[in-house]
Amino acid sequence: MKAIELLTKIEKMGIDVIAGVPDSTLKQFCDGLQLYEGHFQHYVTANEGAAVGLAVGTFLASGKPACIYMQNSGIGNAVNPLASLANDDVYGIPMLFIVGWRGEPGVKDEPQHVFQGKVTCKLFDTLAVPYAVMDKNTTSEELSGILEKAGEQLSQNQQFAIIVKKDTFEPDKKFLWDNGNNLVREQVLGKLLELSEKDTCIVSTTGKISRELYEQSNKIYGNHDSLFMTVGGMGHASMIALGIAVKRPDKKVICIDGDGAVLMHMGALPFIASKAPENYIHIVINNQAHESVGAMPTGCQYADFAMIAKAAGYAYAERVADYEGLERIVEEMKNKKGPVLYEIMVSLESRADLSRPAEAPKQNRDAFMKYLN
Repeated sequence: MKAIELLTKIEKMGIDVIAGVPDSTLKQFCDGLQLYEGHFQHYVTANEGAAVGLAVGTFLASGKPACIYMQNSGIGNAVNPLASLANDDVYGIPMLFIVGWRGEPGVKDEPQHVFQGKVTCKLFDTLAVPYAVMDKNTTSEELSGILEKAGEQLSQNQQFAIIVKKDTFEPDKKFLWDNGNNLVREQVLGKLLELSEKDTCIVSTTGKISRELYEQSNKIYGNHDSLFMTVGGMGHASMIALGIAVKRPDKKVICIDGDGAVLMHMGALPFIASKAPENYIHIVINNQAHESVGAMPTGCQYADFAMIAKAAGYAYAERVADYEGLERIVEEMKNKKGPVLYEIMVSLESRADLSRPAEAPKQNRDAFMKYLN
């Protein structure tokens, strides 16, 4: 079926607020949200737990449940407010979850999704949230039955989840937008690698940033041993880089982050600043979107991360948006004492034939640790 059918039925349930974090499995659902404008108050939140909090506030103010969408990797972010606020043993707040099922057992997927896929249904069992599974064979009548069960749960101030398998929705109209930036991310990453000092180590965030760095590092250096690719754990690359920087003050550590990832756990910024690691360079590649999962705007696309970093206590922070500025800051990095943050504004452009790492994550771990030592 088309995602718009699910959205229409959700609207008929009396739900008028939808919040969450984009997911590639739910791409057609996310596109539909943007194109079905005016039917819902739609919020792209910084993380999935924030969406649960927003749903709590929505119910308190209106008496209406909200709908929350996410990739199953986001369940972890949602567990705390779901268990300690929304559960019937606490406040009893109804909400409907739409969850993309990455790493479904028996379906080939990337390594960061495998374990999460195995435990997705078990997590909802543990959280006492009833659920149903949708796939490409789910009929309109079956969907109506699922939502009827969901409605019964919501009417009792409980939660319900719909777990959506890969390829459930038919392709439909795509939501397209342009951020107006000129720099191309992959070219920026290549320039950063070319001009970086020897013995620098790099920690990269999950998504296309790591995939592009992997290709560029192999092209420029003939290997990617100095690169630790944080293939999961969105928003945690900066803290991984901090752990390395503190333990290895003899190494310059560069964290290459994404804007969506920084938003997800922004409390890391003042914490990094408070530790004042002089060997720490934080680069935020900002395309103002969750580009790896469909290019939906982050919901905070006008945030100025350089200004935020300055306010958080970084020793220096700056935003650049052209190649002249890029080349200048790469030279500056060699002498700046950290923690330093550079925000680089880039377009939404990426190659369709971008490869994925050939090695398993543990092989990346071992090669990186050997490089460090």
